Amino acid sequence: MKKANRLVHESSPYLLQHAYNPVDWYPWGDEALQKAQEEQKPIIVSIGYAACHWCHVMEHQSFEHEGIAKLMNEHFVCIKVDREERPDVDQIYMDALHAMGLQGGWPLNVFLNSEAKPFYGGTYFPPQNWAQLLQNIAKAYTENREELDQSAEQFAEHLNISDLQKYGIQQANSEFTDQDFRLLYSNFSLRFEKERGGMGQAPKFPMPVNYLFLLRYYQYDNHTAALDHVNLTLREMAFGGIYDQAGGGFARYSVDSEWLVPHFEKMLYDNGQLISLYSEAYQVTKNPLYKEVVYETIAFVERELMSPENGFYSSLDADSEGEEGKFYVFTKEELQEIIGAEEPLFSAYYNIRAEGNWEHNLNILHRRQTDEAFAATHQLELPVLKELVKGWKEKIMQARSKRVRPGLDDKILTSWNALMLKGLADAYYVFQDEKFRQLALQNAYFLRQNMKNGSKLFRNYKNGKATIPAFLEDYALLIQAFIRLYEITFDETWLNEAHQLTKYTLRNFYDETESLFFYTDKEGEQLIARKKEIMDNVIPASNSVLAANLHFLSLYFDQPKYAEISEAMLSQVKQLLVKQPSHLANWANVYYTKLKPTAEIAIVGPEAQSFRNSFADFYLPNAIFAGTETESQLPLLTDRLALEEETTIYVCFNKTCQLPVNSVAEALEQLDKIG
Repeated sequence: MKKANRLVHESSPYLLQHAYNPVDWYPWGDEALQKAQEEQKPIIVSIGYAACHWCHVMEHQSFEHEGIAKLMNEHFVCIKVDREERPDVDQIYMDALHAMGLQGGWPLNVFLNSEAKPFYGGTYFPPQNWAQLLQNIAKAYTENREELDQSAEQFAEHLNISDLQKYGIQQANSEFTDQDFRLLYSNFSLRFEKERGGMGQAPKFPMPVNYLFLLRYYQYDNHTAALDHVNLTLREMAFGGIYDQAGGGFARYSVDSEWLVPHFEKMLYDNGQLISLYSEAYQVTKNPLYKEVVYETIAFVERELMSPENGFYSSLDADSEGEEGKFYVFTKEELQEIIGAEEPLFSAYYNIRAEGNWEHNLNILHRRQTDEAFAATHQLELPVLKELVKGWKEKIMQARSKRVRPGLDDKILTSWNALMLKGLADAYYVFQDEKFRQLALQNAYFLRQNMKNGSKLFRNYKNGKATIPAFLEDYALLIQAFIRLYEITFDETWLNEAHQLTKYTLRNFYDETESLFFYTDKEGEQLIARKKEIMDNVIPASNSVLAANLHFLSLYFDQPKYAEISEAMLSQVKQLLVKQPSHLANWANVYYTKLKPTAEIAIVGPEAQSFRNSFADFYLPNAIFAGTETESQLPLLTDRLALEEETTIYVCFNKTCQLPVNSVAEALEQLDKIG
């Protein structure tokens, strides 16, 4: 029987996957770091996540290998880190790898001296290379310790350089001009991939924030090329293998440029953001495909990622039975058996081939035509085709239900749940399906009950326990989600929660010298560097999210100071944003809110909810909504009453209010004046 190591007491599914390795793993923490200091041993920090294919491969080849484990245990203190639980640790050592001139990725394996300062690293290593590297580093640490320590000291110094210094950013003036915004878009558009959509070539990640920016740019400038690229990208993603054609939901990225072959893991953070994106795109275009994607993706998340307590789990693995994608792909013979007489039509619709459209004669379901075009080609009535497709999906799902399911990462993370919560709120705002609002509220109640720790937040939750203090990403995204939840409920509880969390971030994360927020809490664990997150990754940069939050909260609570901080934050990155916007798209969205005054739409009276719902037919990305059926002490609603007991709308912008009106049509006329 295999002997457990210390990871057996952890809650992270990724760490638990390594709990019976012969490697004497420690979780990140004082015990391991003290042991390294006491024994003057180098440290291996091995970082990954549960849905990572190559993490599993390296575990099987090296960490389950008795001989390799013996080398690791003899010469090193070995620490395993789940990057999703500890993005702060991951961020530091990924930066160190880049400073070494190496390509990043996961698994991330970094060698540290006994002071936790890095001197060498890499990603995946084949077992023979890993074993040789262990021996080389153990020898060098004994014979050339001084040189390694000097190298580690230099990398540690590099890690403590702020991103503003690293990118040579000097604070620009806080003037946000149309000219700069157009230049920003022009530079951004250089990376458009015009055949299948997306940005650049393979691999292609969804990066929803990019297309939210393009929707705003289209609204700002009526620039059809921006909207065309959104439509191309969203259609190709929805038709591609990156989208689960039978079960809904998106995989993490496509390994090719056509969105055909996904890396089959499904992440909560992608799907939450893509629900927001497709909902917003539907608002602009009324394309029924986008509505279908939203409904199917929410159904997938509810079915496969929602916990009995109404939290959302983190991800589904790419692998099942040790093979990537096995759960989702079919041979033509299998499909003939599953679909029956309709299989030739099914195969034409989903581009199935006898030799397979992927590897090993396997097929990934994907589309190349709209339903209208396919129906016309095959001389079908559109409603008949829709009914056929519905039946096919049910048959595929039934066949999949008999297969071994991909592994589930059942930890619950605050920031990822916040993205899903906002996705549900956005979907409700656009489609007004009460089910979406109820799912959002259930999740919000779960987060408030289990992720709050007084005025602070926790990062993680599993099996009734929350253990890790939250990072800026958790605060920023939950504040954003609570603001949106207020807008679809007019329950001030959520807006007040957002405000209280914002006050906490200002006290514990804000750096006045750079007008930006640290990623870690000043009361949290002190690592070898305290970083700030400026660039978007697959999740928008936490500083950019907070800059937007502060902008909107300054209006809700009449707090000019918040607006000043928001503008100072944007000013810090403005130069880089205009020149190199491709990793700063969420800052571009903040920029958009500064170009023209944000509309404040206050609705008071018995029909406040239905009036707010009527605005959803119109795309108003630079507006905030407040409302009450009676009266409110919220600064944006103070002294505003339903005139003559009729629901009344107050439209204000730039500290100037229009005359109160009693219809959405009249309010929209006033909004047109903002331009």
